[in-house]
Amino acid sequence: METITQTRAPITQVGIVGAGAMGRGIAQICAQAGLKVWLSDTQPEACEAARKQLRDVWRILATKGKMTDADADAALSRVHTCSTLEDLRSCDLVVEAIVERLDAKRELIEKLETIVSEDAIIASNSSSLSITAIGAVAKRPQRVVGYHFFNPVPLMKVVEVIDGVLSESWAGDALMELSKHLGHTPVRCKDMPGFVVNHAGRGMNIEGLKVAQEGVAAFSDIDDIMREQAGFRMGPFELLDLTGLDVSHPVMESIYRQFYDEARFRPSPITAVRAVGGLLGRKSGEGFYRYAEGKKVAPAPVKRSGKKPKSVWVSTANPRGHAMVSALLASIGVETERGSEPSDEALIVVTPLGTDATTSAIDQGLDAHRVVAIDTLLPVGTNKRRTIMTTPVTTERTIETAVGLFSSDGIPVTVIADSPGFVAQRIICAIVNIACDIAQQRIATTPDIDVAVKLGLGYPQGPLSMGDSIGSDLILEILRNMEHLTGDPRYRPSPWLWRRAGLGVSLLTEEARAR
Repeated sequence: METITQTRAPITQVGIVGAGAMGRGIAQICAQAGLKVWLSDTQPEACEAARKQLRDVWRILATKGKMTDADADAALSRVHTCSTLEDLRSCDLVVEAIVERLDAKRELIEKLETIVSEDAIIASNSSSLSITAIGAVAKRPQRVVGYHFFNPVPLMKVVEVIDGVLSESWAGDALMELSKHLGHTPVRCKDMPGFVVNHAGRGMNIEGLKVAQEGVAAFSDIDDIMREQAGFRMGPFELLDLTGLDVSHPVMESIYRQFYDEARFRPSPITAVRAVGGLLGRKSGEGFYRYAEGKKVAPAPVKRSGKKPKSVWVSTANPRGHAMVSALLASIGVETERGSEPSDEALIVVTPLGTDATTSAIDQGLDAHRVVAIDTLLPVGTNKRRTIMTTPVTTERTIETAVGLFSSDGIPVTVIADSPGFVAQRIICAIVNIACDIAQQRIATTPDIDVAVKLGLGYPQGPLSMGDSIGSDLILEILRNMEHLTGDPRYRPSPWLWRRAGLGVSLLTEEARAR
């Protein structure tokens, strides 16, 4: 493969093939940044429609004072429509944003190589296909790289710059610099399935689906827990409805297969069945929720009423959980029993990490009819929702008493069925563990993993920082307990996690030889 020595001038002309939502978004930020943009599409009318939509967007921004009328007119003047691909010949960079099919992208790359200059960069906005596979057909694969934006491009301020196996660093370097000029945060990564963001996003969606598939909780309950207890902007099913199962399910299957059936990414038949049934989400008017005039119609919450129990006993098997729950109960005026065993009438509260309420009852010799478990991974006294878990034989009276107790200070309580790791524990630990394995595989640096996931998925923190905040030792304990209890290799801890937890260092710690 011939190497081109690069002393590159800044990119000033950008070609975009594909005038759909992604192509329009990329065109918008490029034109706003002063670049000349050439829009191409197999349907010529799509380019003109895209230009008109951009005109309308800039008029609205000018009306709102986000840009001047002169700047809006100047941006529009920089956007040109192409009658044929030949019109892209003067471009320093061509970004393909066409259908997500390998054969179509390869065919386009071959055509572009006969048109653009030898040192022009050809970039793919693919979200899940291998950049190496796309570029392998090129005569100069060293200049073919991934440039993955997120929808809507102007608002999602992160972009992945992906080096294929055959790509040379100069091409990616140029896109890193361009991204900053466009006002986006670039993250550099290797060509692996899902790159960083779609790879890391498996934790939320896949584990959320597994929780639902096991009958632990309803879709809306899982979302409520992840929003209000765990602090995420959206739960997994709200996110799947927003993206659409016609997009999300094939990506889940693709990443699973590309990693040769890695258990951590095992898809759920829930999405397969619902996608076939046309329950795609917002775009179809119904998904995991119904939508009326574009707004989610959430199911009515289950209302439970109950009085505080006469007596409460909190297990000391998890000292951290015992201290947390005891402090909460003291703050709401409830004194706990101090004996090593509960009295005959006491509500029994356990605080498992990675195990279930049944296991806690059996291991500690407790009356399972009076046992409830409360999730203490995150502070129970300050978050906006609490989760309690029952054994299969917990009585309704016990459940109502527990709800009355733990909601007596006005914080809502979600009751779930028995589950190793509750809901938040399972999903958060999956998110952190997958991010650790992305770091272990050297797909991206730890700071880039954190910023890509935080900006690309809207998480409250980057996943590695999240693991540090909670405590990598707790994450490790939960994962090991879930793996032991279920026998499912999806929960095996990443070496990156258990090494850093054992050493007591941050999950952001890179290995000395890799620095």
